[in-house]
Amino acid sequence: MDFTISEEVKSAQQLAQKILGDFTEVDKLKAIEQQEERMDTALWQALAEAGLLGLDIPEGNGGTGLGFYSLTTLCEEVGRTVAPVPVIPVLVSAAGTLKRFGGSAHNEKWLGGIASGSTLVTAGLEEYNNDDPTAPASTAQKMDGGYSISGTKICVSLAKSAARILVSARAGDDLVVALVDPRAAGVTLNAQRVTTGETRHELVMDKVQVPTADIVAVGREAVAAMEWALQATRTALAAMAVGVCDKMMRITGSYTSEREQFGRAIATFQAVSHRVADCYIDVECLRLVTQQAASLIDQGRPAEEAVKMAKIWCGDVTHRVSQASQHCHGGTGVDRDYVLFRYCELARQIELTAGSSAQLVGELGQDICADYLAKAG
Repeated sequence: MDFTISEEVKSAQQLAQKILGDFTEVDKLKAIEQQEERMDTALWQALAEAGLLGLDIPEGNGGTGLGFYSLTTLCEEVGRTVAPVPVIPVLVSAAGTLKRFGGSAHNEKWLGGIASGSTLVTAGLEEYNNDDPTAPASTAQKMDGGYSISGTKICVSLAKSAARILVSARAGDDLVVALVDPRAAGVTLNAQRVTTGETRHELVMDKVQVPTADIVAVGREAVAAMEWALQATRTALAAMAVGVCDKMMRITGSYTSEREQFGRAIATFQAVSHRVADCYIDVECLRLVTQQAASLIDQGRPAEEAVKMAKIWCGDVTHRVSQASQHCHGGTGVDRDYVLFRYCELARQIELTAGSSAQLVGELGQDICADYLAKAG
């Protein structure tokens, strides 16, 4: 598979590096961290004006139409700078799903505003002990003019600021994908603090009335939509992890080249150099499996196995690189006036979001076994 990045995508990635670098100095990050919802609205608007929020949105809806693969390069750069912007829940989980499964009415209503930065549509894909949106515990009941939805979603980003929240619910034997208004009657938002220190929300729905205009898909189309959303979200998390881990590795390499012990830079010690070299190998392996998954999704080809492999590598690599970085830094790594801790917290958050490595290894093993038994007859 050819992983050569096109000039258009490369230019978009370089532009993202420039803008994100300008907005993510330590003092700016500290200021954003004092907010309830950690979103740098000025940075979000700068990304919108540069056309970067519309990378995976069609030109007819105000985007640039470069596709999902290009969007993962933006996710990588956001990870590299730990930028406080909701690229995954808004641009991948919500907008990406609406683009492919929402139809022209939803695209015209929502995608233009998302691309311009004037509208936020987020997603609630996870429930307690369940990160599979194709099999939710939430329920939907058909009624005149739409559906009544009840259930709970967790760790919803920007729930208070969003115009709508994309959710799935079970209506008998059918699956329903809907856009829930967080200000509708029957909705309760409870603050939840996640690993990074960011405030997200538990979305509790008690017979929330969702009009037909806000129903995205029903039945098989809804299942396909949630399968895509889950695969795309996992791949985007892996792409963000590439940026996070690459930066942690480089911070560690720089620190160990300057830190001296016994009259020598500790980077010259074999044990240290081997740890950093292992990090480099891990990051490049994660990059390759992530690019494969992103490329398959971008082409509309079957990607389930590739995505699971990417997310398994994502969980393992974020853990190993974070641990190695802290080990090589000694006590300096946990100093909150030093930059590394933000990367370690985000790495841990990504590791446990949308399925852990242990869980996905088990699922992948079951898939391989089922495939073998099917072929064996």
